[in-house]
Amino acid sequence: MTDSNPSFLGRISLAVSAFFRILGDGEFAAGVLRVRDGDTAAPTRSQASAPAAQPAPSLKEANPDAALQLLGLLQRDARFIDFVEEDIKRFSDADIGAAARLVHEGCRATLREHFTIRPVRDEAEGSRVTLQEGFDASAIRLTGNVVGKAPFSGNISHRGWRVEEVRLPKLAESHNAKVIAPAEVEL
Repeated sequence: MTDSNPSFLGRISLAVSAFFRILGDGEFAAGVLRVRDGDTAAPTRSQASAPAAQPAPSLKEANPDAALQLLGLLQRDARFIDFVEEDIKRFSDADIGAAARLVHEGCRATLREHFTIRPVRDEAEGSRVTLQEGFDASAIRLTGNVVGKAPFSGNISHRGWRVEEVRLPKLAESHNAKVIAPAEVEL
């Protein structure tokens, strides 16, 4: 496949992406109409000043040790993995609720000990907000009927969470983070 002659599947992908861009971007839709009608005139002033497409962000590989350490802490303080791995079908709802309460308390204590977590937005859920152009899309996800460009007005359905500080214990060089909880042998 070349850029000037895309395959059938490539054309389907192009058609779907163009469809959604036409719905959300009036200037782009006008440009498609000009091309469809055979008008090869110079682009409009706003098209000429449009920024070049941004390159795809580079992906970095996460070091799993911190995640494994957190799992170990949640297991130690809340028996989190024991709870999740347990087949709960044979237990009553009351038994599951009692166990969940203990796991919840332990998980909450672990998170509060090792992280400072704050809401992304300070407004109460249900509050009406307006997001101006340039809002942080990594901290705010738009849901519902998302059409057009900012400013967007809507209701906060979830305030979000962000970590302000991490206080994980330091690990010895010889520590095997993949052992989340050692097996216990009672003598």
